Amino acid sequence: MYRFLLSRQWVILTLIGLVLIPVMIELGFWQFHRHERRVAQNALIADNLEAAPVPVEELSSPGHVVPRADYWRRVTATGTFDTAHEVVVRRRTSSDDRVGAHVLTPLVLKDGRIVLVNRGWVPGAANQRDYPDVPPAPKGEVTVVGRLKADETTGASGIKDLKGLPDRQVMLISSRQQAELIGREVLGGYVEQTEPAEPGGSPEQIPTPDHDSIGAHMAYAVQWWLFAAGVPVGWFVLVRREKRDRENGTTDGTTATGDGDGDGGEPDGTAPEATREDGGAIRAASPR
Repeated sequence: MYRFLLSRQWVILTLIGLVLIPVMIELGFWQFHRHERRVAQNALIADNLEAAPVPVEELSSPGHVVPRADYWRRVTATGTFDTAHEVVVRRRTSSDDRVGAHVLTPLVLKDGRIVLVNRGWVPGAANQRDYPDVPPAPKGEVTVVGRLKADETTGASGIKDLKGLPDRQVMLISSRQQAELIGREVLGGYVEQTEPAEPGGSPEQIPTPDHDSIGAHMAYAVQWWLFAAGVPVGWFVLVRREKRDRENGTTDGTTATGDGDGDGGEPDGTAPEATREDGGAIRAASPR
């Protein structure tokens, strides 16, 4: 009764199921690894935000690539802002999803080297090619406290580094790019300023990165694994149903033909008796 499994329809169905099972298992592990990375990132952010701030010179130097372990690490930087080489980073959103720009101002340290400071977000100009209205940076020596970040790249951010932009406007925050424009040594990475607060709240400081939510990756992983487990179960149910339907079809056909000789007579071939209305039985005469 299981010979139907060799039919083209069932062979194709079985092959599809055999392909879907490993694919769904792999998709489940992909979501599970994303969950693990999110949990690890949340722990890293929390630890680095709670750590005591250290001078930025201890964690970075010209040409230095900030490692992931130092992302969001609290740092301090003391120096004077170089507003002549200030630039804005286009197409950045505020905490309420308004499109504008980030203000990137070089801070000249006491040893003459520079660290880039992202002072926060400002609304964009009405004409995108115009320089937005940026509140002036504090004058004189200041001490900035902020979060250390790595240089932005197109591969990591998905933002294209467009060419031919208006003067003092960039797409990505790159210490190497700014070092070429300024002509001085610039520490690798940059600092997201958190202190001191800007007068009047502008530029709007970048909010603390979210490190509480873990997303739905684990739920998606379990969902894919349940789908993978459901494929063989569904295949078995369909096989049993097909077998039952074929058995029922065979039984019905046998019942329809009957076990007699087709003339409605008795199994032993004798003719049935005819009954008179008065109850007496008469026997049918056999033809000679």
